Amino acid sequence: MSEEAVFSIGATARMLGVSPATLRSWEERYQVVTPERSPGAQRLYSRDQVNQLRFVCQEIERGLSAADAHRALVEQLATDPHLRSPSERERAERTVLLVERDPYSAELAEYFLRTEGYAVFLARSTADAGRLEDEHSVDLAIVDLLIGGGAGLRICHELGARVPVLAVSTLEQRDRALEAGAQAFLRKPFEPLALVSAARDLLGTSALTRPARVPVA
Repeated sequence: MSEEAVFSIGATARMLGVSPATLRSWEERYQVVTPERSPGAQRLYSRDQVNQLRFVCQEIERGLSAADAHRALVEQLATDPHLRSPSERERAERTVLLVERDPYSAELAEYFLRTEGYAVFLARSTADAGRLEDEHSVDLAIVDLLIGGGAGLRICHELGARVPVLAVSTLEQRDRALEAGAQAFLRKPFEPLALVSAARDLLGTSALTRPARVPVA
């Protein structure tokens, strides 16, 4: 747990909308979600454990008892150890082709996309881009327009007919990129969150593009 965020019992209780006493009671009674103890005996919950407890709370809201909710959690963990949400499982199945000439930008973008759960294939040349698209089922292409001395627009045109394309550039080439076949454009430098958000939108995994739930009358 030392390499990931940990949450105190108070923070965990606030996130879940339950009392710390309830979390202590569940731990002692069911022994399914057992947090680490700090040297001062403070309970420390990992992100996975917060997700597990959120699952328990959701099952209780559906009408299960706390005991049955914990049994359901055990069954769920047998098939999905990290208890990913449907949207996280969807992202994990998506493949991104990253066509980027700059090593630093490529490393940063690849890191944040993989952290988000996407499979990423990095192309550092136009030849690599074509080869990787042939070898893999690509769901999204992110293309640096200056790759190959400015061949990015041609790549947008070629890929845009088959997959969504997010064009990026240090130059203001928005209109040219969209005319070439890109579905979106980001001007460098940009925050990693902007890249991830644009990727989510183009892949249909963000709240912006997911169909809204229609309340049942």
